[in-house]
Amino acid sequence: MIIIVMGVSGSGKTTIGKLLADSLGWEFSDADSFHSPENVEKMRRGIPLTEADRMPWLKDLQAAIKHWLQENKNVVLACSALKDSYRQFLVSDSDGSANAKDERTKLVYLKGSYELIQIRLKERSNHYMSEKLLNSQFDTLEEPLDTISMDVAQPPQIIVQNIRTALRL
Repeated sequence: MIIIVMGVSGSGKTTIGKLLADSLGWEFSDADSFHSPENVEKMRRGIPLTEADRMPWLKDLQAAIKHWLQENKNVVLACSALKDSYRQFLVSDSDGSANAKDERTKLVYLKGSYELIQIRLKERSNHYMSEKLLNSQFDTLEEPLDTISMDVAQPPQIIVQNIRTALRL
């Protein structure tokens, strides 16, 4: 099974993803590590990525998900996946045919208010994602309707337990 933990920068994807993976004894992967050095530098400078910037990143993530599923691996992937089209792409085959109904891929949306996320980003250090990009993150965000949604104002351990309960894990 692949669990994609999604949300805007600062929502806790990496924190929750790692805790969830550890609690399940699964692998953890962070989509940030799939970004090119050029993309990282743009984000560090507060420049939003374009669709052209994102496409190689999305293709690499799609290939990783496909590989994990073929290998029957259990992986928690922290990934912004802000648009519905990105989420659909991640769970489609490389030829574009969707396998979104595959029960082995689950989506968990970490939802938080702009104000809470802004506070978290201001307190965060050693991360390339600039607080300047928060507006573009929320502008780009298309909230998923057919997924498990978690309020990020809760303590991380509670969020992880609620995810496990919702997914019956």
